Amino acid sequence: MTEQEQTEEKLFKDLGLSPEIQQAIDEIGFDKPSPIQAEAIPELLAGHDVIGQAQTGTGKTAAFALPLLTRIDLAQARPQVLILA
Repeated sequence: MTEQEQTEEKLFKDLGLSPEIQQAIDEIGFDKPSPIQAEAIPELLAGHDVIGQAQTGTGKTAAFALPLLTRIDLAQARPQVLILA
């Protein structure tokens, strides 16, 4: 089985996102992440730095944003994420 075939078999629920983020994804109707999402999300949740490259429309923004949203502690009223573009 190729790496891409393994990536395509993953579901969002397998990536370790918070229950709140997973619920939002379910409500929107997404179940399978794109390859960039399937590869980047677990690495970012583990605290690793990631540089990703993929075509327009492949879900790069969600690949980086979903792990950030998962790690935000709403009880802390201070900046917790900094995004530089």
